[in-house]
Amino acid sequence: MTVRYAAPGRINLIGEHTDYNLGFALPIALAQRTVVTFTPDQGDAITVSSDRADVAMRFSIGTVPGQVTGWAAYVAGVVWALRQAGHPVPGGTMRITSDVEIGSGLSSSAALECAALGAIASATGERIDLIDRARMAQRAENDYVGSPTGLLDQLASLFGQPSTAMLIDFRELTVTPVAFDPDARGVTLLLIDSRARHSHAGGEYAARRASCERAATDLQASSLRDIWDRGSAALNAVGNPIDARCARHVLTENGRVLDFVAAIGDSDFVEAGRILSASHVSMRDHFRITTEHIDLIADTAVRAGAFGARMTGGGFGGCVIALVPDSRADVVADTLRRTVAGAGYPRPIVTRTRAAAGAGPCG
Repeated sequence: MTVRYAAPGRINLIGEHTDYNLGFALPIALAQRTVVTFTPDQGDAITVSSDRADVAMRFSIGTVPGQVTGWAAYVAGVVWALRQAGHPVPGGTMRITSDVEIGSGLSSSAALECAALGAIASATGERIDLIDRARMAQRAENDYVGSPTGLLDQLASLFGQPSTAMLIDFRELTVTPVAFDPDARGVTLLLIDSRARHSHAGGEYAARRASCERAATDLQASSLRDIWDRGSAALNAVGNPIDARCARHVLTENGRVLDFVAAIGDSDFVEAGRILSASHVSMRDHFRITTEHIDLIADTAVRAGAFGARMTGGGFGGCVIALVPDSRADVVADTLRRTVAGAGYPRPIVTRTRAAAGAGPCG
């Protein structure tokens, strides 16, 4: 029996690099999604093909880390993680289609992981809790692919709901729905794709994570979450100034997540925009994961009339989001295209977007 399962990409509204520090984040699921069509058989291997790859890949269901690389490693990693957790995985053929742009900071990797995992579980009739699915998908990315990401992307892809953001507490591992429908208040969420691609498998992401872990050790804490409400003065105990800067971002970002939730609860999108921009400044000056290209996009959006703007995703490229009054949305979009292209960068792709449904079977 052939099954089809889809999982979306995500936008992280606010809360960057807080997940592996056991803090808070507020993502939404996107309408863009990855669809996996899986036809199981009696064999002991899976052949996987993609609309974005010229050649299909075949690997044993007994695969172990290091055997498969490239885009197919995310699928092989899911197979490995499922089997490690004691779940059956049949052989078969798997076809992948997706409109989640790779390297855009919208978590194409988690969309693929969650769609593949859902398709295999549906084919075998396994009932797997969403939190457990997220953990297995994360393990595929961390331990098989080798990218040390947190749990945000997988949770966002699995728990998404229309007109709803998800307040994630990574220490307690809870996902609380938060109403997020700016369209109903005359506000547009713009997604601005810089067209500058990035890769979490690179060393910069891992370096930031290691820096945060060293700062927590200096502060005699198991994670930065343990001291997030002590204020910046606590960072005087961090020996390395780079580690202290990274920790400062994480501590203040946790506060911004909760402040942003309060602002949208009051439908105060002016304040919500201010918080987005403050988050971008922190990522630029403290965590140092933006680029001149990305900074230009965020700054231009605000100068053209956005309430606020920030980079979203792991950093060093990808997308920027902006909260904009409906009456200014077209002006902001046109200004961005003209200004960014005029500065010698690729013409950005600007679209209106909103929170959409999470992963699930599709017809």
